[in-house]
Amino acid sequence: VQLQASGGGLVQAGGSLRLSCATSREIVSIYTMGWFRQVPGKEREFVAAINWNSRRTDYADSVQGRFTISKNNARGTVYLQMNNLKPEDTAVYYCAATSGIVYWGQGTLVTVSS
Repeated sequence: VQLQASGGGLVQAGGSLRLSCATSREIVSIYTMGWFRQVPGKEREFVAAINWNSRRTDYADSVQGRFTISKNNARGTVYLQMNNLKPEDTAVYYCAATSGIVYWGQGTLVTVSS
């Protein structure tokens, strides 16, 4: 399972970014897809997830109402729309896919300046 995350960058507080995770149409259509983030020296933490048929999404309390996870099965891509970004959202963001076993992509760095 290959996952390619992109879209990170530097943004001011209050701004927006959209992360993308490219994989195959089959993976996106069958697996639960998610986003996690990690700050150096801390454990990786859950951010958001979407199930295989897009009928269920879950969010960490810290991003609820600001972040939206979605996917395009035909493009084999999962998105994380991040609005009203805060400095504490600064982290390396990782895409993941799971059907029991968790597969990780490489991270993309998001830096939010105050």
